[in-house]
Amino acid sequence: MKRLVLCADDFALNGAVSQGIAGLAAQGRLSATSVMVLSPRWPQDVALLQPLRGQIDVGLHLDWTSDFALEAGHGRPLGALMARAALGRLAPAAVRVQIERQLDAFEAQWKAPPDHIDGHQHVQQFRGLREALVAAVQRRYPQQTPWLRVSCAPPGQRDLKARTIAAWGAAALVRLADRAGIPHAAWLSGIYDFAGGGAAYARHMARWLAEVPEGTVLMCHPAAGDGGGDAIGPARAWEGAYLGSAAFGALLAAQAVQPVRGQALFAPISV
Repeated sequence: MKRLVLCADDFALNGAVSQGIAGLAAQGRLSATSVMVLSPRWPQDVALLQPLRGQIDVGLHLDWTSDFALEAGHGRPLGALMARAALGRLAPAAVRVQIERQLDAFEAQWKAPPDHIDGHQHVQQFRGLREALVAAVQRRYPQQTPWLRVSCAPPGQRDLKARTIAAWGAAALVRLADRAGIPHAAWLSGIYDFAGGGAAYARHMARWLAEVPEGTVLMCHPAAGDGGGDAIGPARAWEGAYLGSAAFGALLAAQAVQPVRGQALFAPISV
């Protein structure tokens, strides 16, 4: 069996997303999810994850670009955040405070540290954010260390979008994590343009599963029903429908792929 982490992003974004993720996890089709703790739904939607405690990784989806982040006062549109990060204009003290607040908000509801940490629109690897994140993980979790997601596509899947995402700081995050002894994934798959419909997504998934090395994190963005109506709502709907289908179950079996928790794959690094 080839083991990988099948991680659903954006838990608590809206009701359709939370319900879709919880349902797929209960089916055994997911092995991780990442939570948007700035959402006002997080305190209520956490109940959907309680029956899955110990079965899937539940982690923090660090957020600087969503509507929730904008409303919280620290957020910026993705392009503006990228520019400020590239120029070294993110205030270190303010970044540290917000990372701590989001970790606090996660723990307040989950009553445990996050199993992993990644970022909405891959912000965890931006300059100014990655340094503060690694420092916070070292300080807060010396014994029960979350693993970090690295947004670097595996060989064979490095199209323009994947290369662009990695260029935002994937290699720098790996260097920081390795020096700190923080476990992390090597590869991220599941990158596409959220277009093409359910049939195209099924073809993407078959290729991803066939190509990725063991230990890859394959991200997805499923939801129940109509997807909840956000900008990629249609893609969320077809992802949710396909991941819950008998066809996807058959694909996992045919390709001998087993979704597992990251803690089974990413060991702490000795420093």
